[in-house]
Amino acid sequence: MFDFLKTVINARFAKMEERGASAVEYGLLIAGIAALIVVAVFALGPVLSGQFEDTCATINSGSC
Repeated sequence: MFDFLKTVINARFAKMEERGASAVEYGLLIAGIAALIVVAVFALGPVLSGQFEDTCATINSGSC
């Protein structure tokens, strides 16, 4: 009887530990994606800024 209760209790705690591990994994995944977005913004920022400035200058001068 005690073995059965031990098994049930251990199974409950194992599931709780897995949930915690899943939360950590998702947190790391989100942090990695956020880091990639930051790198992309800093890498493409000057390029896009230059293109928008050229477009704005073209519109203001009235030539295509």
